[in-house]
Amino acid sequence: MNVYARLNPKAIPLKDIIVENRQSTFVILKWNTEKLGDQPTDQELLSLFNEFKSYRAEYAVNRRKEYPPITEYLDGIVKGDQAQIQAYIDKCLAIKEKYPKP
Repeated sequence: MNVYARLNPKAIPLKDIIVENRQSTFVILKWNTEKLGDQPTDQELLSLFNEFKSYRAEYAVNRRKEYPPITEYLDGIVKGDQAQIQAYIDKCLAIKEKYPKP
């Protein structure tokens, strides 16, 4: 989930908008009013924060469920089997791509 794009699809992150993730909401540090119009309300920021928080928790759970067991990697190390080690790494990278960090 791209927070900047959700706030305003026309925005260029760090140029038009700077947002800080606080413990319980997002805080806008910079907003280009000329280009983007009015800033989102506190309620809109809170709603987006809660959606982001939920998505972040969900992606982590999904990754955890699908990662291969670490024993596959360790077994490859013990045997010196580079193909097995690389297969484990490839599986993990595929899961990371399937469930990208927000």
